[in-house]
Amino acid sequence: MSRVCELTGKGPMVGNNVSHANNRTRRRFLPNLNDVTLQSETLGRGVKLRISAHALRSVDHRGGLDKFLAKAKDTELSDRALKVKKEIKTAQADA
Repeated sequence: MSRVCELTGKGPMVGNNVSHANNRTRRRFLPNLNDVTLQSETLGRGVKLRISAHALRSVDHRGGLDKFLAKAKDTELSDRALKVKKEIKTAQADA
């Protein structure tokens, strides 16, 4: 399973472990990913996504999953998130 946030596209970063003797060895910084079920008001159901803790705060800040996806760039979203975004758009157009 890839270590990439489905909403923000945030993935692993690389850097160095630095010892007291200032020896440097390469390491990876992994994002804090969580499996969550976010509720969509428009669809009336929950959507399971694997997102970072930062993305979860951003969803709450913007007022829910529907509003977050409306402003999100398509290039950052995963295939599942893009599918949900299109479902929400068609549901809002029908209503």
